[in-house]
Amino acid sequence: MKIRSLELKNFRNYGELQITFSEGVNIFYGDNAQGKTNILEAVFVGATSRSHRAGKDREMIRFGEEEAHIKYFVEKRGITDRIDMHLKKSRAKGIALNGVPLRRASDLFGSANVVFFSPEDLNIIKEGPSQRRRFMDTELCQLDRVYMSYLSNYNKVVLQRNKLLKELEFHKDYMDTLQVWDMQLVRYGCEVIKKRREFIGQLETITREIHRNITGGREELRLIYEPNIQEQEFEKELESKRSRDMRAKATLSGPHRDDLAFVSGDIDIRVFGSQGQQRTAALSLKLAEIEMVRQRLGDCPILLLDDVLSELDRSRQKKLLDSIESVQTLLTCTGVDGFVRERFPVNQIFRVSQGSVEEMRTFDT
Repeated sequence: MKIRSLELKNFRNYGELQITFSEGVNIFYGDNAQGKTNILEAVFVGATSRSHRAGKDREMIRFGEEEAHIKYFVEKRGITDRIDMHLKKSRAKGIALNGVPLRRASDLFGSANVVFFSPEDLNIIKEGPSQRRRFMDTELCQLDRVYMSYLSNYNKVVLQRNKLLKELEFHKDYMDTLQVWDMQLVRYGCEVIKKRREFIGQLETITREIHRNITGGREELRLIYEPNIQEQEFEKELESKRSRDMRAKATLSGPHRDDLAFVSGDIDIRVFGSQGQQRTAALSLKLAEIEMVRQRLGDCPILLLDDVLSELDRSRQKKLLDSIESVQTLLTCTGVDGFVRERFPVNQIFRVSQGSVEEMRTFDT
């Protein structure tokens, strides 16, 4: 899978931008806060319909403008697709695939598969459960449209049930409605749990082998899916804890409270691991994402590396760069001298400065 070109209009700090990419490693270098990450973000948004950063669509629109446009061409198994996306300040985004408008943003998933790796991802191990759930959902939604449907419906039901729990204090006659939402919650929630369990089971096998190679066989990493509730217990749990949820005015049981454990030996490295252990585990996880896409889809994803090399020591840098030889990579950094000195394969270099992107013909910095 390759992204051939990207066009932006009024996206973040770019008025207009056109870029054609190499099939190999594409480096975007320059000082901080010049717009390097915005390019990677646009590619991610075009593939998933959402930003890797938290926030609303209007935050991605250039200041003073009402709309932003992302357009790119992606080649997958010899077929080229055109993705168009209009972000709007006051309305829902518009998305088209090969000129045909999509009714739902979810219909876009699978057109392009991307793996995003940023310095924040190195903290996924020690951050809270919400970050690890986001990781599971982002990857699963790209790989499995059925999962995306289950998750979307489940999240809608949670919102409606929470709204009802808040209203019950003033409208006791709404109580019968709660059972209806509980049935929907169990229906979609159980499917989410099953899909996540299957996904983590497959991902662990890949991650374990990658982690063993990175650590020279010194450490064994296990990924353990930690569902907040088991499928067979979900319905009874909602019924028995109904009064608790009513007091809290929130749904306190379900896969929206799941977690993912990382264990090395007998140590839960989320809590007791060193920074080096946590970063190595995060790196193994991201490399496993690439391999997971390759195994599931028979194709490599597009890899987006946002200034992550500066956060890794030389050994981990080499492990990462050695693993992406066959993967189209868009990489941001503050300088390219290290790549030249270490003779890492580089196919195309762009210099980014104040929202302007210039293709460099030489590797001079």
